[in-house]
Amino acid sequence: MSELNESATLLRMLVGRLGRRLRESAPPGDITWSQVSVLGYLVRDGAMTVTELAAAEGVRTQSMGATVASLLAAEMVQGEADPLDGRKTRYTATPAARALLTANRAMRDDWLVRAIDTELSAEEQQLLLRAIPLLQRLADHAS
Repeated sequence: MSELNESATLLRMLVGRLGRRLRESAPPGDITWSQVSVLGYLVRDGAMTVTELAAAEGVRTQSMGATVASLLAAEMVQGEADPLDGRKTRYTATPAARALLTANRAMRDDWLVRAIDTELSAEEQQLLLRAIPLLQRLADHAS
């Protein structure tokens, strides 16, 4: 295996571990992580249909329908008729969902700030900051 292949494998594993650590640092409360993910789309991207949410998450429309139904029951989303096609329903996050996401993100950010501050030297922190644009480019790369 080439050095680049080994590095890619290591980076994938480390990003996965970091993601798990971040999720562990801020339990989602009474909703699941897949529900949190859907709420994240609605907060970032605005109103979406079940079909659009399913495409964004890479799941079947039926599965997303069940997720949205559970969020409706928990009063985390609200639906309204699409102004261009009244047969479709567009969903938005409720104020309660926005507050939950804000608190959850703050907990994860706090954990990451503490970890960077306690685990990395000042020089390592600067190196990490310089690597962020590179990681961003990788994250934005379409295959």
